[in-house]
Amino acid sequence: MSPEALSELIYDIAQQLVADGQAGDLTVDLIPDESKFAVMRPKDRAHGDWASNAAMQLAKKAGMKPRDLAERFAARLADADGIETVEVAGPGFINITLDSASAAQVVDQALAEGADFGRNDHLSGRTLNLEFVSANPTGPIHIGGTRWAAVGDSMARVLEANGADVVREYYFNDHGEQINRFAKSLVAAAHEEPTPIDGYKGAYIDEIARRVIAEADADGVDILNLPRVDGGTDDNGEPLGEGDSAQREEFRKRAVPMMFEEIQQSMKEFRVHFDVWFHENSLYEDGEVEKAIDDLRARGDIYEKDGATWFASTKHGDDKDRVIIKSDGNYAYFAADIAYYRNKRHRKDHPADVAIYMLGADHHGYIGRMMAMCAAFGDKPGENMQILIGQLVNVMKDGKAVRMSKRAGNVVTIDDLIDAIGVDASRYSLARTDYNSPVDIDLNLLASHSNDNPVYYVQYAHARSCNVDRNAAAAGITRDGADMALLDTEADGEVIAMLAQWPSVLAQAGDLRAPHRIAHYLEDLAAAYHKWYNVERVVPMALTEVEERADESSRESTRIAKCPEPARAAARLRLNDAVQIVIASGLDLLGVHAPDKM
Repeated sequence: MSPEALSELIYDIAQQLVADGQAGDLTVDLIPDESKFAVMRPKDRAHGDWASNAAMQLAKKAGMKPRDLAERFAARLADADGIETVEVAGPGFINITLDSASAAQVVDQALAEGADFGRNDHLSGRTLNLEFVSANPTGPIHIGGTRWAAVGDSMARVLEANGADVVREYYFNDHGEQINRFAKSLVAAAHEEPTPIDGYKGAYIDEIARRVIAEADADGVDILNLPRVDGGTDDNGEPLGEGDSAQREEFRKRAVPMMFEEIQQSMKEFRVHFDVWFHENSLYEDGEVEKAIDDLRARGDIYEKDGATWFASTKHGDDKDRVIIKSDGNYAYFAADIAYYRNKRHRKDHPADVAIYMLGADHHGYIGRMMAMCAAFGDKPGENMQILIGQLVNVMKDGKAVRMSKRAGNVVTIDDLIDAIGVDASRYSLARTDYNSPVDIDLNLLASHSNDNPVYYVQYAHARSCNVDRNAAAAGITRDGADMALLDTEADGEVIAMLAQWPSVLAQAGDLRAPHRIAHYLEDLAAAYHKWYNVERVVPMALTEVEERADESSRESTRIAKCPEPARAAARLRLNDAVQIVIASGLDLLGVHAPDKM
């Protein structure tokens, strides 16, 4: 019996108690739906398989003492099929122990549903636009962006597993001052001049400059002899902006696509897929910025002051109003943010019911103005717009912080991390910690094959389960005739209980936007499985293995050396395979491989 089934049973009993006049002042309309009757795994297994505080939740409404109401719940629960014992503990906790056959039903369910086990559709009918990474196309993706790549893609997979239609989106900031600084840095590098004070440094700048020169030469353009003075026009005959030059413009238009391509390739190698690659510049080219401002003006949220155009964001909870068109006629950066949100909500294809922004720690100050803008458009902040702020990543090696990249100069990049520990360890280690907390990445630990390495520990559990299958096949042990009631040892029960928690863990990870809960669950499941593997048997232990364990205790060595009866061996083989399914599913949600050998 699953936790969800128990919650539903407790809900039904609450209604029965009301109908029979056994629940004091409680009425049917005061009973919350079954999802509110959470059942929990007790920390102490002696307290049963599951525990509920339903009586404590309802006691005040019923005008009864929690223990008295709990006793009435317990009496009816004890008569339910699949429940072995029910006890009331403490102020009114209801402790439930399932019979072994009922507990093992989750194994049959996992085997029947396979990779779909635990998935649900409670977010179906909603389109969630998930924007993440969105690093400026002025250099390789740094370690902070790499964390968002791991967390964002895992979150998208988790949301989809909960039935949502997820649009993964990357926003290219290809308009504005950072692109000008990038172009200036390339021109300086091409002429072997010092990097501008506000420019970008690193070997990649020299590399991109060389590639631009080579591409221009192939096109018959003598790029280094183009005018470097301010002024001139672009390819369309339009005047170049202040501080621009024909040479800088040529570097910009060639180099930015090169960085786009490099970023896209890095994401592909990191197993991150995006449905939309959105260019900020298109908001200006397509008139989206003007449309968004006109929309807000029609709503009464735009005014003119001191020669500038302002968004009255304080009307919607911001701490101050925001300039969107400066007095010199240029757009402030926030103008594009306004247009971009409006674009997401009103697209022809997959308009967003919810726009989720995953931003770096330095963007905390943007939340107020963004939520004000959401409200100004008539939407609900926190519902139609959700903003997630990620914290910093520290990369450690030999107990010291790693700060320098050979290519980027002053940061650790996505390629550096992959080169050091691989994609699996990189993705897992970055996704397993709540993005609200800083994370330390220990390169030595994550490159090791030890149980202290969390990704190795989980992957090894999957590989071990595959090895059990191979050994069982070689020994002629099949799943035929399995008696699931024989999964009655403490170790059997621990693994079964962990499997039963998977559906609720997956649902909570989606609702709370918390993919790290998947990793924590996998580590707990792996721990239960490794313990089970060490004390229970599916196939006979080889003589050499018995001899290796002889120092543990003679009785234990003898017990584990014996092959269980066929019905129990078949049941354990099914349990082994259910664990295999869930670990593979969980790792897939994190974008991590589930190896069959290690």
